[in-house]
Amino acid sequence: MTRRTCSALPQRLATSLACLGVALGATLSTGAFAAAGNYPITGQQRETAQKVAEAGVPLSELAPNAPDSYTVKTGDTLWDISKLFLQSPWRWPELWGMNMDQIRNPHLIYPGQVLVLEKTGGRARLRVAEGVGMPGSTVKLAPRVRSTPVDAGAIAAIPFHLIEPFLNEAVIFEGRELDTAPRIVATQEGRVLLSRGDTAYVRGETGSNTAFRIFREPKALKDPTTAELLGYEAAYVGAAESVRPGETRTGATGKAEIVPATFTVTSIRQEANVGDRLAPVPQREFSNYAPHAPASPIAGQIASLYGDALTAGQNQIVALNRGARDGIERGHVLALWRDGAHVVDTTDPTRPLMKLPDERHGMLFVFRVFDRMSYALILSVKDPVKPGDRFTQP
Repeated sequence: MTRRTCSALPQRLATSLACLGVALGATLSTGAFAAAGNYPITGQQRETAQKVAEAGVPLSELAPNAPDSYTVKTGDTLWDISKLFLQSPWRWPELWGMNMDQIRNPHLIYPGQVLVLEKTGGRARLRVAEGVGMPGSTVKLAPRVRSTPVDAGAIAAIPFHLIEPFLNEAVIFEGRELDTAPRIVATQEGRVLLSRGDTAYVRGETGSNTAFRIFREPKALKDPTTAELLGYEAAYVGAAESVRPGETRTGATGKAEIVPATFTVTSIRQEANVGDRLAPVPQREFSNYAPHAPASPIAGQIASLYGDALTAGQNQIVALNRGARDGIERGHVLALWRDGAHVVDTTDPTRPLMKLPDERHGMLFVFRVFDRMSYALILSVKDPVKPGDRFTQP
């Protein structure tokens, strides 16, 4: 599918990096980034933007090295660009409000646009420079029509490629659903392990679904403090598609014969084998949401690290011991904290034990939410993250 754009009409868009603001939440979907649309803007976000629009942003709220101008490049993300200008990149309503009166479509920002920071009277505002070059440049344009993919153009809110694989792979099951899920019971030619393109024979109720994920060895996830059982995380093995349904028929001897369903392994993360369980691939979601701080105070801990690692770093996935029931939402930005160490005061003759202050050392972005748990991407971190580490609202 393509969309047609009149690409060379004069670009007097009079949008601003404020437009980046709304787009900062721009679309994080399991398929492609929508090019435009009615992105969700809460009343509180709109009110914040309107207040900032009246006076601009105090210079103290700018990033220490905020540039005077910046040209958006292919591969940029809105999160990274926001960090160039503001101290808190998720505070996109304030960016939007910086030049709100000029906004016509606040949802999009494209490579090639020049973002200009204006400082007057102790306040800051942003705008998009006219033309396609640096401010003051003049470019002659001849109208023409070109076709581009629907997911081309507007840059992403955050590095979506880091999250996309986990939208199907990282799953927390509320109970022991996998115990009764369809299972691989045999392989073609008695193979021990299955790779991409191999045939697997499956028993169990598959319904009308044709696309499945393969899981193995669900492990219980517990709250690091209370030991409450929060759910089960199963190791993702790969994916398979139904080729032929199973049946029960009368054999040559007159007895009933079980004929398992036939599946083809379509992708693999680790080799599949007999006993692995199948779960339907969920319907792809295309809901849009913006990175934002929780509306009320929230605190919790890292329950586990996704995969087999003992510690996690930037761009890795962690499971949190808070979910929808606790007010966690997709798009929440959370602060990571490092516990202060217990040390002895060697300058005191009595050598008392001290607890050093906790230090904030990273940020999380929540992208999947379950009832009692959620998954988050580590956006930035100074020290290795491990189960039990704390998080709070930023």
